[in-house]
Amino acid sequence: MILFRPVGLEELLLISRTGMRRFPPRLPDQPIFYPVLNRGYAEQIARDWNTKSGTLAGYVTEFEVEDTYARSFEVQQVGGREHLELWVPAESLDVFNDHIQGTIRVLGAFFGASFAGVVPTESALKGKNAREQFEALRALQAQEPGALQREVTVNHEAVFAHFFFWEQMGEGSTSTQETKATLAAIRAAWSSAFPEMPLGA
Repeated sequence: MILFRPVGLEELLLISRTGMRRFPPRLPDQPIFYPVLNRGYAEQIARDWNTKSGTLAGYVTEFEVEDTYARSFEVQQVGGREHLELWVPAESLDVFNDHIQGTIRVLGAFFGASFAGVVPTESALKGKNAREQFEALRALQAQEPGALQREVTVNHEAVFAHFFFWEQMGEGSTSTQETKATLAAIRAAWSSAFPEMPLGA
């Protein structure tokens, strides 16, 4: 069964630390883990809810769960016909994670107007917000070979969390070719350092 889950930035980073293979435990005030059954519904939550609170970011993830196990949870309709969820008790999430097939994939992301993202505490991206980080990486690209690669490796969590944001920034950029070149260089550096984890869509 293919399932989807909208997540915020913090949850995305926790997932990434498992190699994109497990969802983190629920918090005490979160008794239910609820993946949804269609991408449109996941995008609606990520866009309309996640971007308006917390870190102002919503990511849409997709993953597969063994059919037999997934069918042990009753489908819940919580609104319109497309608002379908599985309700997994928090205490069952660890076993649920064991039944995920392959890796959890990030399909897309949405960001609020004041999105700042992960602010690194070291190296060339130290103290910079997501927008400033892209400009810093652009400058590193023009420096000696390996500078960009080192920065992507050191601050990989920020790069992973922000790449969709940078792609969206580039869509309205006046220096489209330069922006595309920087995005391509970041993606190449990422692929070299983390070949098992795709960056962006």
